[in-house]
Amino acid sequence: MMSDHTSSLHSIQGTDLTDHDISEVIEMALSDHTQFKQIEDLFGLKEKQVKEIMRKHLKRGSYEAWRRRVRAFSDRREHYK
Repeated sequence: MMSDHTSSLHSIQGTDLTDHDISEVIEMALSDHTQFKQIEDLFGLKEKQVKEIMRKHLKRGSYEAWRRRVRAFSDRREHYK
């Protein structure tokens, strides 16, 4: 019998992630102190996959604001995200 507390799996371009994993990826991606490389090392997700998760799970305006912030920081820092 399955527990009511099981997390559903999300498939992102060949990678299966739990709800908890998705939350962790979003939290890390929103942080100005976490690079895409760190997310890739922990979850095996490329930058494109992280953007896909963010686009799918954030409101449109929040996603667009995040993308502007990431672009602005990357213009100032070679290895921002």
